[in-house]
Amino acid sequence: MRGTKCDRYPGWWPNWRINHMASLLAVDLGLKAGLALYSDNGRLCWYRSHNFGTTERLRRGVPGILDAIPDLIAIVIEGGGNLATVWEKEAERRMLSCFRIDAEKWRQMFLYSREQRTGVESKKHAGEIARRIIEWSEAPRPTSLRHDAAEAVMIGLWGVIKLGWLEGLPKELQR
Repeated sequence: MRGTKCDRYPGWWPNWRINHMASLLAVDLGLKAGLALYSDNGRLCWYRSHNFGTTERLRRGVPGILDAIPDLIAIVIEGGGNLATVWEKEAERRMLSCFRIDAEKWRQMFLYSREQRTGVESKKHAGEIARRIIEWSEAPRPTSLRHDAAEAVMIGLWGVIKLGWLEGLPKELQR
């Protein structure tokens, strides 16, 4: 049924299943990447950090990550360069929509100007908002939330709003 919560099973990518019609994967690009999956009801299903270590391991790992998301229709990537190309080529091969954005795109939507003065400050505030998104989505709470996963959560929320899965920032998340 559309709009239901994600079914969550413990474990890594091969072990989980979701019961919705479409999903969006947000990627905070890097060899230590943040990943966040959103369902078409606009809620976060899961979020993680993944240390690929090398570009070659990233190149080999991306297809497996995408294979584990059978209803994926879009990817939003923050970042650029050769690492972005790996994700974009795999998305193109699978005929998925793929959007590449800069951090300023989602920061302008969710952070006040005073919270964007430095990268360290932006990451701190993104982490605080990401925790609120996690709670609002009823996703498992983190024991620790790495900045790359927190930023992927923010990137994904930007993506679901841009795709129209949410009309805007939910009341519960507004400041």
